[in-house]
Amino acid sequence: MVKAKVEPGVCGFTADIEAEIRDYQFVTIKVNSACENIVKIAGLLKEFDAYNEIRDGFNGEFYKIIRENLKGCCCGCAVP
Repeated sequence: MVKAKVEPGVCGFTADIEAEIRDYQFVTIKVNSACENIVKIAGLLKEFDAYNEIRDGFNGEFYKIIRENLKGCCCGCAVP
């Protein structure tokens, strides 16, 4: 398990993140933050296939969810 505290932008909201990997491929993340947008995105990204994300880059599911749901924020808010 990996833990991180992220201070993403000018808003002052921090995020505590825990990530675990299963079978050296599937990543599960948990995010705790006072920011509703970060919590929403993290809820949509509960588990993802790391190999697919590496292969697809900015066209992967991870960034697709961020692009579709992160509105009215700066790019630093893409915390997960």
